[in-house]
Amino acid sequence: MSFSSIPILDLSKAWSPLTKPSFLDSLRHALLEVGFLYIKNTGISDGLIEDVIKQGKAFFDLPEEKKLEVQMKNAPSFLGYNKLGNEVTASKTDWREQIDLSTPHALPTSSDPLYYNLLAPNQWPDPTFLPSFRSTLESYIRQMSTLSTTFTSLVAEAINLPPAAFDRFFDADQQHKVKIVKYPDVASLPEDQRSQQQGVGPHKDSMLTSYLLQASHHPGLQAQNLAGEWIDCPPIPGTLVVAIGQGLEALTHGVCASTTHRVLSPLAGEGPRFSIPFFQGVSYDATFESVDVPEAILKMKGEIVRKRQGERRDDVEFTFRKGMWAHLGEATLVNRVRSHPDVGERWYPEILARVRETERKKANGEEEVTEKEPENAVAGTGGNTDNWRSLEERIRAAV
Repeated sequence: MSFSSIPILDLSKAWSPLTKPSFLDSLRHALLEVGFLYIKNTGISDGLIEDVIKQGKAFFDLPEEKKLEVQMKNAPSFLGYNKLGNEVTASKTDWREQIDLSTPHALPTSSDPLYYNLLAPNQWPDPTFLPSFRSTLESYIRQMSTLSTTFTSLVAEAINLPPAAFDRFFDADQQHKVKIVKYPDVASLPEDQRSQQQGVGPHKDSMLTSYLLQASHHPGLQAQNLAGEWIDCPPIPGTLVVAIGQGLEALTHGVCASTTHRVLSPLAGEGPRFSIPFFQGVSYDATFESVDVPEAILKMKGEIVRKRQGERRDDVEFTFRKGMWAHLGEATLVNRVRSHPDVGERWYPEILARVRETERKKANGEEEVTEKEPENAVAGTGGNTDNWRSLEERIRAAV
């Protein structure tokens, strides 16, 4: 039976011995059968939430030239501002503008793997114009980092694992990310794009878990159930929407479902929709090993699959398969290039060329052909030749 609504869980019930068992039962149902849920009573203060929304909206009110000072293609890290229409999902343009921020890191060295380019300092907007932006977002990232780690320990308990079962997949200075996103209503879009309403196309989140703060009253977020139907996830005050990522599905042998979702642009006259998703990171050096899920949980998942006779209609392919990549960072880097071709053109032209060629061949029904490694593969990338070549070989086999 496919889900027809998104469950709402009260996180405060996880802290009482009297209510924790029923909470874990509800969480197990959400993990095994839905892959999407709301949580309330998260412990993040209303005041901080209000400040984050205020600062996020203020960023988009900056003059265009101030936003472009921190545009994403300035650096190979995929952190920074993305103009309207610059991102691609499911081979179609996403009609949103956004700024991506993360837990800060120093710049990688020339001996680091190429995917360490994803670890870098943030590009912060001019404090003369937004004096409280940085401090507010840094506070939010810190608190959401704690919340996500706590929630992941509850996920472990819900599938009968020790609370620390996933800890080995995190770095000591683990990178987490936050986006601040503005979806203009369709009246603001090019006329030939208005009927598609693609704020962001169908996709699955990477990593382990993500937490969406719906920062305006607009609907538009939808999750795809196993019958292929789109289920609305309207804003509910005081909640975050949790999406299970492909990383968690891979680590749990498919027990925890990563659910395809999308965002529809607001209708004409409704004004812009704002959202602020937080993405819990996993070590980019992770090697796709998995946890030992107890047999009882595997049987439970198997029974769920049996009852629906194995049927699963899904608009998005699961890409985090064991054997496809040596490290999570490689898969993540290629996915970033695919989504942000303007950054790819500047910093990763060889990866982008391979992605485009593979997509062209798939569209034409052609088989992929292995080609000779380019001699200047690392030019301008910041990675060394051996790291690049091992990555490029896997791109050929897996993109």
